[in-house]
Formats: sequence, structure tokens, C-alpha cells
Amino acid sequence: MRSGRILVALLLVVGLTGAIFSGAAIYSRFIYLAVLLGLGGWAWIQWVGNGLRLARTARVQRANVGDIFEETYEIQNGSRLFAPWIEIYNQSTVPFASGSRMITFVTGRQRRTYIARTWLTRRGGFSLGPTRITTGDPFGLFRLSKQVASAQTLVVLPMLVEIKSFIFPPGLLPGGQVIRRKSSDITPHAAGVREYVHGDAMKRIHWPTSIRRNQLMVKEFEQDPQAEIWLYLDSQKMVHFEKHHQSDEIAVESMLFGKRPKFQLPPSTLEYSISITASLARYFIGQRRAVGYVSAGQAFTVHPAERSERQEAKILETLAFVEANGSLSLAALIAAQASQLPQGSSAILVTPSTRPDLLFAVDDLQRRYLRPVVILLEAESFGGEGGTDKLAQALRERHVPVCVIACDVNLSQALSGLASDFTSKDIRTWQNPVLSR
Repeated sequence: MRSGRILVALLLVVGLTGAIFSGAAIYSRFIYLAVLLGLGGWAWIQWVGNGLRLARTARVQRANVGDIFEETYEIQNGSRLFAPWIEIYNQSTVPFASGSRMITFVTGRQRRTYIARTWLTRRGGFSLGPTRITTGDPFGLFRLSKQVASAQTLVVLPMLVEIKSFIFPPGLLPGGQVIRRKSSDITPHAAGVREYVHGDAMKRIHWPTSIRRNQLMVKEFEQDPQAEIWLYLDSQKMVHFEKHHQSDEIAVESMLFGKRPKFQLPPSTLEYSISITASLARYFIGQRRAVGYVSAGQAFTVHPAERSERQEAKILETLAFVEANGSLSLAALIAAQASQLPQGSSAILVTPSTRPDLLFAVDDLQRRYLRPVVILLEAESFGGEGGTDKLAQALRERHVPVCVIACDVNLSQALSGLASDFTSKDIRTWQNPVLSR
């Protein structure tokens, strides 16, 4: 582009100088040529620029940390003139976002399509755009840019690890009696029928009764005797730590024909805690357990226990935006909310805290005939203060299952090995809240 402007400027200077001092006709032609190139380049770029269109589409708008996100770009030259080059610059807030390309010689009415792949390394919500399109004229004189606003948002959910086994709470009523409380989920225990309400699932319609009464009737269910699982995420600001680290950009194109690198969580107690909580939520919902969630980060959040895929989606989406900026301790959080838990339920506490008030929270849960499990992150390995081992030993003396998680540990193996690390006597004591008191 610079060379084209220099050429036009040179033609103009030579033409003006020659016209003034010699008056020869050839110098006038230099002036006309310079003006013609300038006007032609400007008109060309305006015509081509007004016809440029860009469409960005993605098949999914929910993905997990560590996944490869694919997005399709389609650039269209709607004018009849060709575009010598088109630069597409992705201004998305996704870390290390790909999609920026340079396309050459796009003829009139032509479409070009390509796929951009981005390795997702950070959870949260990100706009897919805006996108800047820049093109120029064939003479290299002008360039025109236009901004395409973002139309979609990508939600990056926490990284999930596979949990092969975990400590299971027994049913609340070993005799198998039904809990006389209505449930929004479908259970083996039907309680009756009622009139259809907009939003009820079609699979709950009881067709024989609907035909007999000449109106849609749906089945109601009562809760079964399985205990609930409650996940408590410690979001207090003062208990979380993170070691200094730097994320390196990895070109996704280099992985297509090779082994994809394994994603490593940043050395942050918050990121480890969120990944653990998300993985446990998926595991227990996959086992058809009713799972609830409680945290007090930027907001006090409670998701009542349910056993549906919708519940999993709600918990994972909440975890995608959790920040460690809360002021409420885990002990205070449990004291405020544990009274609403049914007896016999399990409370899984995920925390890097080394403070003794965690023992008070566990004692409070056991007094309420609940079954606490502690996922204790080793704060010292994340650059924090020591005391994790002492706290873990005090919890084991209370017959509480404890899983200590250090930085860079294999989360799948650590969480799956908790049940095997506990003796049968400890498990019986934990399953019977009366014995653990």
C-alpha cells in the first residue's frame, strides 16, 4: 500500500513540476494518471467494501475447559469487482482465540469459508466477536475497515475429570418406604394424578386417565428414599491461593495430526476446587442421585437438590462464573444453610482452608445427622500457608472421609481413590451419623 501511494505521489509531483517549468503535454498526462488512479482506487474500495459480508457460526455455545472449540467463518464479496485481499481479525475475548486470516483475490460474488479452532483454557463467558474486516484497492492506495458486531456468546464450563468411584451415602430409609413429599422428578413411587399444566413433560401424561376424563392428566410422584448429595464450594477470598504461572499459546492446527496435549489446570486453589465440584456434580447426577449446590462468592447461591440433567447444567454454568471474592467462611455458610438438608444426606465440602473453624462446621453437620466428606486442597503446594496435614488428621479422627489434593496431582485418580483409602469400619461409622458423634 505504501508503494502505491509513493507511485501516485511521484507521478503527481513530476507532472506538476514538468507542467510548470516545461509545459510539455506528457507532464499533464502524469497529473491525469495520478488523479485517475486516486479516484479509481477510492471508488473501487468503496464499492467492494460495501459488499463485504461476514458470518460466524458455531455448532455449540457451551464447551468445557480443555475442549477444542470450532467456529465457521464465511466471508462474502457481494460486489461485482474482485477484492485483491481481505484481512479478517477476530477481536473475541476468548484467550488465544484463532480465526484471524488473510484471504487473497476474492472475485465478485464469491464466498470463502474456513474453520477456526481454539483450545479453551479459561472458564467464563466470552463474546464471539466483534470481528474487523479490512480490504484494499488493487493499486495499494486505500484500505477500508468495517466492524461486525458479535452475535453469539460462548460459555466455557469448568474442566471435568472422570470419577470412577466415590463414597456413596445409603438411603435415608433402609426399609424402602416412600418419603411423603412431592417430587418434580420421575421416581418409582407414583402419588396420583393432576390436571396438565403448561410446561409439564409429555412423558408424565397418564393417557388412560386423560382419555377417561377427556382432558390431559399428568402423574405426580413422591421422593424415593435415596439420600441427597450437597456440594459446598468454599469461595471465601482469604483462603484461596495461586502460584505465578504463564499460559503459553498452542496452535491448534499443530495438533490435528498429532497427539493433543493434556490440559493442566492453572496452579490455583479456586480452579482446582471448581473442577472438583463440577466433576462430582456430573458423577452423582449420572448415578441418579439428587444433587444440590451451595456457595457464597460474589453472590449467595443455592441450587436445591435435583437429579436431572438440567440440574447438572445449572451447576456447571454457575461454576463457570464463580470468583473467590466472598467474605463468608465455609463454617458460616454451613451454619446458615445446613438446617435445610434432610437427615442422612451427604455434604461434600471443597475447600483449601487450614483454619480450625472447618472442624466446627464438620461437627455441626454430624450433630444434624448428616454425613460430611471433605475435599481438602493442600494450600502450601499452591503457594499458601501450611497446616493441611494437621487439619486432615483431625478430620480423620472424627471418622470423616478426607481427600487431600495437592497441586499438579491427577484429580481423577485422587478422587476415585477416596473410597479405597477408607477402611470398612470407617465407612460404617461415616454411614451411621449416630456412631460418628
